[in-house]
Amino acid sequence: MLSLSHSLTFSPTDSVFVLALFSRIPNTYFFHHPSNNRHHFFPPSMFRAPFVLLFLVCLVCPALSDPRATEAALVCTNKTASMSERQTFVANFLAALDTISPLISRQRYAAVTNGTGNAVVYAFGECMKDLSKSDCDVCFAQCKTQILRCLPFQKGTRGGRNFYDGCYLRYDDHNFFNQSLSDQDKTVCSKNDFGGNQTIYKANTLELVRNLSVEAPRNDGFFVGFVNRTNVTVYGLAQCWEFVNGSACEQCLADAVTEISSCVPKEEGRVLNAGCYLRYSTQKFYNNSTTNQPGRNQGRRVAIIAATLSAALAFLLIVATVAFFSRKNVLKKRRERRQFGALLDTVNKSKLNMPYETLERATNYFNDSNKLGQGGSGSVYKGILPDGTTVAVKRLSFNTAQWVDHFFNEVNLISGIHHKNLVKLLGCSITGPESLLVYEYVPNQSLHDHFSVKRNAQPLTWEARSKIILGIAEGLSYLHEEAQLRIIHRDIKLSNVLLDVDFTPKIADFGLARLFPENKTHISTAIAGTLGYMAPEYVVRGKLTEKADVYSFGVLIIEIVTGKRNSSFVLNSSSILQMVWSLYRSDKLCDIVDPTLEGNYQAEEACRLLKIGLLCAQASAELRPSMSAVVKMITSNDEIPQPTQPPFLVSTSEEFGTPTTPYKLEPGSHSQSSGNSNSMTDSLLQPR
Repeated sequence: MLSLSHSLTFSPTDSVFVLALFSRIPNTYFFHHPSNNRHHFFPPSMFRAPFVLLFLVCLVCPALSDPRATEAALVCTNKTASMSERQTFVANFLAALDTISPLISRQRYAAVTNGTGNAVVYAFGECMKDLSKSDCDVCFAQCKTQILRCLPFQKGTRGGRNFYDGCYLRYDDHNFFNQSLSDQDKTVCSKNDFGGNQTIYKANTLELVRNLSVEAPRNDGFFVGFVNRTNVTVYGLAQCWEFVNGSACEQCLADAVTEISSCVPKEEGRVLNAGCYLRYSTQKFYNNSTTNQPGRNQGRRVAIIAATLSAALAFLLIVATVAFFSRKNVLKKRRERRQFGALLDTVNKSKLNMPYETLERATNYFNDSNKLGQGGSGSVYKGILPDGTTVAVKRLSFNTAQWVDHFFNEVNLISGIHHKNLVKLLGCSITGPESLLVYEYVPNQSLHDHFSVKRNAQPLTWEARSKIILGIAEGLSYLHEEAQLRIIHRDIKLSNVLLDVDFTPKIADFGLARLFPENKTHISTAIAGTLGYMAPEYVVRGKLTEKADVYSFGVLIIEIVTGKRNSSFVLNSSSILQMVWSLYRSDKLCDIVDPTLEGNYQAEEACRLLKIGLLCAQASAELRPSMSAVVKMITSNDEIPQPTQPPFLVSTSEEFGTPTTPYKLEPGSHSQSSGNSNSMTDSLLQPR
């Protein structure tokens, strides 16, 4: 069975009206030739030889393949599901849309009912009957995506209609499948008026839509055609939805004819009714290669020759293009398999793998009310799993080139690492439209929240600060020296230290972490991290060792003790390192302890910690202690070596060292600024 085209010719006194409909004639190709008014029937065997040639001609004729995935109108109801019913409604909505897609692909229309009672969802979709299967699939996929703008998840909107020029989708809380008209029907007119003879144009348009409204109900609810009078041509299409037939189809299209007349003399008009679709245009928009248009017979032989030559050229181009992209894809897949393939296999076989839909529902479809924070690599949301476990779900940003590397690091490096001062990775998802990482939920926010200008959390006591400093040191010592794999975090800062219920610190965000080979003294790598925490040798030369984390930790100690943010990268401001160093040299270290503590701290311990901070933040990496040595300094009363001067920035420059340094600061994907002198700017450094 083949879907073929009939062409009927109507010849009023001075006009030609051509309509085309789709029907099925087994094993026969049918053409109507208007020049001699004869019908020709050809067996399929006559077309087998040139089939490949015709296929190639189609490839170079885009007009014959257009999914018309252009939105005509989106209509959403103002009815919403109650909070008690919303979860059930959303589940029914998702199930309905999941069911409807394969049905559309198979039979070009679908009607689905899911659920019962007040949470029931009725859904219907259909493609225009002139579209090919592939064009139908493309159009409906886009239409289905855009109907989510009615906010069924966020607001529980009970109904919505999305009219595309090639397809239609509607969902509602009542049975509308055979409904022809409604109070939400729309008429959509284009902005521009027809530039020619408007009197003739209006007459042609009205004649066209009237004829379409008559012929469509007689021919399975679908008709296309055009009217040409004195070189003014108007094209049109009418279609009733699958379950709107007979008198209901006639009523719907009759109403559409009345409504669409208000669009004339606009170049284009559409009526979008509950049961039908009617459109006219000055441009041919429907797919019907057998419809005879004005002037098409002239130059037919030249067109055939041109098409044949184009097909031959297209064939050669296609072969070359396929060969090029095939090789490119093979090489790309080889790289991906080396970089990511082993990880995918590991994740799929491990208990870390979680269904995307489960995590989506756990976060209430990533509702903003559950958003915990936003970082350079993605957003983090609070979620509750089906077993009641509260988790933090991170959505990795796909608009950065580093997302694969970030995902690999998070999963491959820390999935097997367990330490009380490291955030635990509970799972991940790689099966949905984006990659998700699932962590244990840490309720007391980050250190950044406790020290930001807005003071989003309660001030920390001295006891809590001491505990936090020691916990971070122990976590880094574990990563550098005790874990099975030596790991450099590369982004130790306030916002990457989370606090548990009892203010136990947990180091988070291993997206920039790097493995440190046992046989290497350092590794060279692209520079990434947060300015103000990055060690000078790493910034200037790209030389990375564990001492880069030690430097960051030194800055962090000083921030925690003083309550001040490092302003090294804010113009016309003094570095916190510079201030502490000056006070250290004048033996007045305790003068810079956070005044919000109101004297409730141990002066000797505070001065000792500040001195350890200076020791960790020394300009020379070789002079900085290891993290295990730092832990010992914090937990014992042993004498601390005298620190040397930390690196400073020139106060009027954003660059390390002299103005001739080969690096400059450029904002990157980690950029965040609160617009005050104590704010930090997270950036990437790139060579000039």
